[in-house]
This record gives sequence, C-alpha cells and structure tokens, in this order.
Amino acid sequence: MQPYEVWGERWRACAHPLAHQFMEAACEKQSLVVLAADLPSVDGLVNLIRQVGPHVTALKTHVDMVEEYSMREWRSVIATAQSHNLMLFEDRKFADIGRIAQTQMGGMYDIRSWADLVTAHSVSGPDVVDGIAAAWEGVQRIGGVLLLAQMSSRGNLLSDDYTDRTLEVGSSSPHVIGYIGNGSSPVEIEGLRAKAGEGRMIWTPGVNLSAAEGVLGQRYGHPGDAVRAGSDAIIVGSGIHGSEDPGAAARAYAETSWNALLER
Repeated sequence: MQPYEVWGERWRACAHPLAHQFMEAACEKQSLVVLAADLPSVDGLVNLIRQVGPHVTALKTHVDMVEEYSMREWRSVIATAQSHNLMLFEDRKFADIGRIAQTQMGGMYDIRSWADLVTAHSVSGPDVVDGIAAAWEGVQRIGGVLLLAQMSSRGNLLSDDYTDRTLEVGSSSPHVIGYIGNGSSPVEIEGLRAKAGEGRMIWTPGVNLSAAEGVLGQRYGHPGDAVRAGSDAIIVGSGIHGSEDPGAAARAYAETSWNALLER
C-alpha cells in the first residue's frame, strides 16, 4: 500500500515535509514506534539501535543525559541511527524566549546540526518556535517542532486552556509538525485530535503493552488504543530497552501500532 492510502487525510493535510518522511518510513517498516532511548552511554545507545533499528521509525534522545559526552562520540549514534533510516528526535523541551532557544540549539550539543525534530513547551509564547527554526535555518537544515499539548505524568499542570493555547501557537506556525499527547488516556487523545484536525501529527509517550503505572508518577495506556484514538506515533522507552530481548519487544510494538493504524 502507498502512504497516501494508509494515512488518508493525514497524508493530504500535513504540509510539513518531515511529516511525510515519517509516514513513508512508517509504511516501509510497518511501525509507528519511536524509540525513547533514555540511556546514559553512547555504546549503549549504539547497541540498542542495532538491535531494534528495523522495527522503529525514529530515535528520541536526551543528549544531555549522556555521560562523558563528546560530539565525536555522539556522531556514532547519529550515523547508526541514519543507517537504519531513523529520524533523530531530541526531546529537549525548549521553553525560553526565542533568542535563547536559538542559542540553545547550538552550544556544545549542537542540536541544530543533527536533530530532525525537537520538543518545546508553549509557556513562553510562539517566539520559542521561531527561535528554534532560526537555528536550523542558520545551518541550512529543515526541522520540525513538536509542542507539548498534553503530558502523561500524574499531576501535570497542562490544563485544557493551556492545551488550547498551545494549539493556537502550533496552527499558526509552519515549523510545528504536531503535538505531544497523553498516550495513557485515549479519551484525551481523541479530544486533542478533534481540536488539532488532520493537518498536524500527534505523537504519544505513556504507552506500554503491559499498561500499568510506572515509577515517579508515569502512567501508561495501551499503544493500540492510543493509535486508534488518533495518535500517529507511539513513543516507547523501557517497554523496549528494559526488555530481555529488545528486538523482539520492538517488533511486538511495531505490529501492534501498525495493525491499529490499519484499523483506524
């Protein structure tokens, strides 16, 4: 099946080129899985990517979690991810004024040079998105921003009004590829999809095939339910890298997410 047949109106309505790139990769791999590789070492990241690469579509990183970081070592993570056709997604959660966000995209991690996607909060207003985009433009790259519209952690402060304001920021910017939604609650995802329309993607953490509450207030929902409710990508961390067989776990999440998309 062609991507436009699988994704339907989402394919036609999403204008950002990286949205199409993701949807094409999802069809090639029959997977909506984004690997949340929250590991502290470059070697651990590289080994994990090699095990699960055929079954995931993007690599979500926290580059500032890596111990003994150097750009020379980090390039091995970039190269390994790219060899498996993974989009690079830095979960930086930018939340400052535009000029500061632009500067933070550079610095020692030089996120602008390798990340295809980043996350941002809308709490500081729309200039944060413009600052991030200016950083990519400065190195002649195209990137996309995912705004946090919902969170899956217990007691978070992202109210319905905050979500609505975030959608206003996202809908007015060509740099916003979509939103982060609450994967632990299909009802909240359905509500977010109704408000966001077809022209923006929704990516959801907070999913696990063994849906239960995790540590430090993290809640989980079933990945199939999230996709059927309107999620376009499921972000999975410990459900894969905490498994005895990460490759098999990634394959199971891929099959679940893909089948749910076909049902949708």
